[in-house]
Amino acid sequence: MKKSILPLLLLIAGSLFAQQHNMSKTYVPPSDTLVQQKLNKWQDLKFGLFMHWGTYSEWGVVESWSICPEDEGWTQRKGLYGADYYTYKKAYENLQTTFNPTHFDPEKWVKAAKNAGMKYVIFTTKHHDGFCMFDTKQTDYKITSTKTPFSTNPRSNVTKEIFNAFSKENFMIGAYFSKPDWHSDDYWWSYFPPKDRNVNYDPAKYPERWQKFKDYTYNQIQELMTGYGKVDILWLDGGWVRPKSTIDSTVDWQKTIPYDQDIDMPKIAAMARTKQPGLIVVDRTVAGQYENYTTPEQQVPDKPLDYPWESCITMGNSWSYVPGDHYKSAQQIITLLVKIVSRGGNLLMNIGPGPDGDWDPVAYSRLNEIGDWIKINGEGIYGTEPIAPYSEQNIFYTKLKSSNTIYAFVLPATDNVTLPASISFNLTDIKKIKKISLLGVDKNLKYSVTNNSVKVIIPVALQANNKLLHTATFKIQY
Repeated sequence: MKKSILPLLLLIAGSLFAQQHNMSKTYVPPSDTLVQQKLNKWQDLKFGLFMHWGTYSEWGVVESWSICPEDEGWTQRKGLYGADYYTYKKAYENLQTTFNPTHFDPEKWVKAAKNAGMKYVIFTTKHHDGFCMFDTKQTDYKITSTKTPFSTNPRSNVTKEIFNAFSKENFMIGAYFSKPDWHSDDYWWSYFPPKDRNVNYDPAKYPERWQKFKDYTYNQIQELMTGYGKVDILWLDGGWVRPKSTIDSTVDWQKTIPYDQDIDMPKIAAMARTKQPGLIVVDRTVAGQYENYTTPEQQVPDKPLDYPWESCITMGNSWSYVPGDHYKSAQQIITLLVKIVSRGGNLLMNIGPGPDGDWDPVAYSRLNEIGDWIKINGEGIYGTEPIAPYSEQNIFYTKLKSSNTIYAFVLPATDNVTLPASISFNLTDIKKIKKISLLGVDKNLKYSVTNNSVKVIIPVALQANNKLLHTATFKIQY
């Protein structure tokens, strides 16, 4: 089941993206019928919102990675404290004492995301740096600590506020959680200097300390599963924390994992599903029963995959807030959505809130443009499945499940759509067509069928002055 992945040319060099993740080579379908049902429902949603947010937004630097002692493009330490690692790390962790996102308004985010057609949300409850965006009882390195100015705000438990706000609008709720924790003395033990992203001691040599870390991780996930309402997805990142037996020696970053870092996923998943029946667990890159869907990062597969998957892609160049970030155009985002859905996947689009607790105005503008498009074309996105030939040149196909309806998305080179006098769709196994129309245009179109080719005649009035934006979406009913 190994699949090739084609990076999109729209996306920028990997150094801006921090650690990218390959896809697992095998997929194990979940045996729990409740998980199967929720996974099927999730696959129909197609479009979700991702948010990376933490104290790092104050500096406008890549999330967490600048405190990782590796020499990579995404781990560089710059600015006032950049010359010395320990000085930098101390200053980074001291951001807790100034973090005060007073413009935090999750209802504003919900309104924008819902209007854009997003149907689920994944929020970073804790990234690798260990700073918790929820009211954990396991550490004081959290947004609700008295050390943090925002703790006096009645909405300081931002994870709870975000989950509540999105739940009210019937979004599926996902908790991103980092398995490694670079603040925990049971992961990066202060007795040793951190060497790289991995645990800095041998868990087999110090089993009591590793057990404390396992308990810490279990307890934090238990908190998220019990005190934050309905949670549909547990999205686990930091794939180097894994049993050594699962390491794929053909993957460069996995080859560098020095120790068995087994945190007992069977125990964690069993607890989590007792609290949240049917919970989708996404243990990224760790193939097996706890990777219920795969997560190509900043990438789109070059063909449909025969298992559930989601491309997580940034709206800007970075996962977390960076001042003056360059945001993808609405045209680029819609193109991504169409390509991903035509190949059977979901698009999880990331927006990084700033230190004030709000998004860049450009993000709202993009979502508004996407919303205008989705209101016309969304019927060809949600609840669809791939259909051969999937795509040909600038045409991408979807099929409405349990229906004899195919959508052909014609992607233009510009925002405005210009159509030729005729256009052909090569579709197989269609015996008789009942009707062809163009979404957003109240007019049935003439067509002819020769073998497996459907030729649609475009009236002159619709060729250049059709007022369509971003795609021309043909609805073919048979």
